[in-house]
Amino acid sequence: MPRTPDTEIPRLILAWYKKNRRDLPWRRTNDPYRIWISEIMLQQTRVETVIPYYASFLRRFPDVKALARGRLDSVLKAWENLGYYSRARHLHEAARVVVNRFGGTIPETEERLLELPGVGAYTAGAILSIAFGRPVAAVDGNVIRVISRLFGIRELVDRPDTRKKIEGIAQRLVPPEKPGHFIQALMDLGSGICTPRSPDCPTCPVAGLCVAHRKGFQESVPAKKKAYVIPQRREAAVIIRNSTGEVLMIKRPQRGLLGGLWRFPGCAIERREQPATKLRSCLRDGLGLRVAPGKEIFRIEHGYSHFSVEVQVFEGRIREGLTGNNGALPWRWVDPDKRPGPALSGLERKILRRWQTHRRDQNRFADGKSPTKGVK
Repeated sequence: MPRTPDTEIPRLILAWYKKNRRDLPWRRTNDPYRIWISEIMLQQTRVETVIPYYASFLRRFPDVKALARGRLDSVLKAWENLGYYSRARHLHEAARVVVNRFGGTIPETEERLLELPGVGAYTAGAILSIAFGRPVAAVDGNVIRVISRLFGIRELVDRPDTRKKIEGIAQRLVPPEKPGHFIQALMDLGSGICTPRSPDCPTCPVAGLCVAHRKGFQESVPAKKKAYVIPQRREAAVIIRNSTGEVLMIKRPQRGLLGGLWRFPGCAIERREQPATKLRSCLRDGLGLRVAPGKEIFRIEHGYSHFSVEVQVFEGRIREGLTGNNGALPWRWVDPDKRPGPALSGLERKILRRWQTHRRDQNRFADGKSPTKGVK
């Protein structure tokens, strides 16, 4: 067979991968369930962050049947602080689909895999190539970047026609032998050498075939639309304690941002609204609670992928209500010092830690000692 870029690129990348592959726990197995879990966890999350979660999650849910049997609250708790919690909800829902519709066996076709909640074309391709040895491409941000540079694609990668072009090239490159190794090699190349900024071209195994490197525009591809300014939102939250020192928490709706996690009572605040007034009305309407917010005790800033939020945190007391779940959302009293507690988002943990510091400072101050300063 004559040597062409389509044959040389896979050969060179696979040879480089054989010597330089990372030793990652999901690369020690061909179990489709474990491959699936790792691919979902790795979406928009760094490898170093995923490794401990992958191990602990599999101890808790060692196979798809265990995951399907588990309660969503338990799944969310196991996912706590990994972020993008819709992934965990989709995993749980998909496990039940696998058990109820496919007899507990992970599907081996793209059509069936795409029926699973949370599984898109990339994840399906990764499972098929890595777990089942099928010559199917899996195109993520790393692969888009590598192929855009290799083939000198300067069109906006946000455009559907450009994305389709890149996917076609990726599929063309996947070798019939060891397709899973090739897919993982492309990911390693993109994350370690062909990085978004300052790619390490001298150590790249395919630099000699790279159009962008040869013409000197590797820094400007892949081309994307200009990033938009991340909006900032305002929220207010209130910490309410009962006579035993427990704090009131509310469960978020299952759908939507951070669905199924627990939070302090609160609501969004528009620009001209008074936080305490808005808190009283939203808790009355949402929980049937009449709350008297006290003074604001601190503010917390937190960033998400598409917006940031500043939360004004109050201490408050219940004037009436809370005799049962008479509002739209479930609630419970939580011991703030007990572990493990309910599944919380990163923002809620920030609020809890800051409040615990505030509480300790107040106690020190009451004892005649100076409170700590500059806690963030």
